[in-house]
Amino acid sequence: MPQTSPYEIELSDTEREELESLARKYTAPYQIVVRAKIVLLANQGYSNCEIAARLDTSRQIVSKWRQRYFEERANGLTDQERSGRPPTFSPSGEGANQSSGMRTARQAQSALVAFFEQ
Repeated sequence: MPQTSPYEIELSDTEREELESLARKYTAPYQIVVRAKIVLLANQGYSNCEIAARLDTSRQIVSKWRQRYFEERANGLTDQERSGRPPTFSPSGEGANQSSGMRTARQAQSALVAFFEQ
């Protein structure tokens, strides 16, 4: 017997349009695109197992992001602050991620928040 999620996702038209736009963006960070797709598929009534199979991820990941969106809406799709030692930077001011052209987690989070505030 399939288990159903207690977190039923209901989207307004505006939320749906924003998530669909984000899910289609080639320039958005991959993890943000997957999270948007999880929420969109959950809104369409798919179970966590079905979503996980469609997006080639684990059921636990789907469950986590479904619950976070249910509780926090768009802000729930961003990464939470992590504990631990902050990243170190060289004396010249260039960090390892900046010199290679990769986005940091904070830059990705800022981009997502800015997208939803438009």
